[in-house]
Amino acid sequence: MKNLLVTGGAGFIGSNFIHYLLHEYRDIRIINLDALTYAGNLQNLNDITDPTRYTFIQGNICDRDFIDSIFHQYQIDTIVHFAAETHVDRSIDNAMSFIETNINGTYNLLESARDYLTDPVQNKNFRFHHISTDEVFGSLEPGEAPFTEKTPYSPNSPYAASKAASDHIVRAYFHTYGLPVTISNCSNNYGPYQFPEKLIPLVITNALSGKPIPVYGDGRQIRDWLYVEDHCEAISIILIKGIPGETYNIGGSNQPENIEIVENICSILDVLSPTKIPHRKLIDYVTDRPGHDRRYAMDISKIQKGLGWFPKWDLKKGMEKTVKWYLQNQDWVKSIVDREDYQNWLDNNYSLRKVGR
Repeated sequence: MKNLLVTGGAGFIGSNFIHYLLHEYRDIRIINLDALTYAGNLQNLNDITDPTRYTFIQGNICDRDFIDSIFHQYQIDTIVHFAAETHVDRSIDNAMSFIETNINGTYNLLESARDYLTDPVQNKNFRFHHISTDEVFGSLEPGEAPFTEKTPYSPNSPYAASKAASDHIVRAYFHTYGLPVTISNCSNNYGPYQFPEKLIPLVITNALSGKPIPVYGDGRQIRDWLYVEDHCEAISIILIKGIPGETYNIGGSNQPENIEIVENICSILDVLSPTKIPHRKLIDYVTDRPGHDRRYAMDISKIQKGLGWFPKWDLKKGMEKTVKWYLQNQDWVKSIVDREDYQNWLDNNYSLRKVGR
């Protein structure tokens, strides 16, 4: 890895990945391409000041000519493709942007890479890594075996369907054109810089503001939670040791219910930011979202045995570190939650729901 293109590098996982690479690898240059939609935030990368190692470019992966120019100008040898619309609730409200970015944008990147690799010298060490999600596999029943890399796809939301489609396209470019690709399907990430529409930062920000903490349905949906730094390390290992054409599951090896996550955050805040009334009194059960998957679980034995990666952060320590980060970065939080578009989205998605219980 010398000249690495990160798409969506101003988002949550992308910005954490850039920080991780710059810290761990001293001889790479990162080109961060981000459209700066609502969830992209350059404040996530304010402390990167070395122009010889990091370049930001604002642009859209749906602009094919623009992508072509980046490949040639920066002599890209590695792509890590994070750029995507990712929030299930927003995909239910309007799926078109998910189709455009997640499917058409991924196709554009693959075509640009294929055209660029007509030079055998460039092709020798090239790698295209595509970031996907456990949601492409659908939902598990209680006691059912975790998802493996061979689990059939069965997406239940427009978001998951768009990611499933992009996975299939990426895999097809390996088998049809020989493009050296790898794919990783990760479980729910959490950690610093996560946009507060997702469960964990939403719980933290609402609790600190004394606002109701919305919990879908009975709150007993089960997810596998992955601390973002562990995810970043796993991706870097796949880039170095992963086999082209292969897919790797990445997960945190835990399965708490959503309500347990919410209550644990409230308990942490009761210690770090105490109020007269316990934070869990703010929990507000609301009508479940359509097509809400009941359970995800990831079998990560392939990446453990094949590449030697294991998650380092247990859920308790990772959650405490995450809550502390949000407490220590209230200016960052305020710059988002005070925005009119964010408040309008909260009102539309939660405030107008009927009480579920």
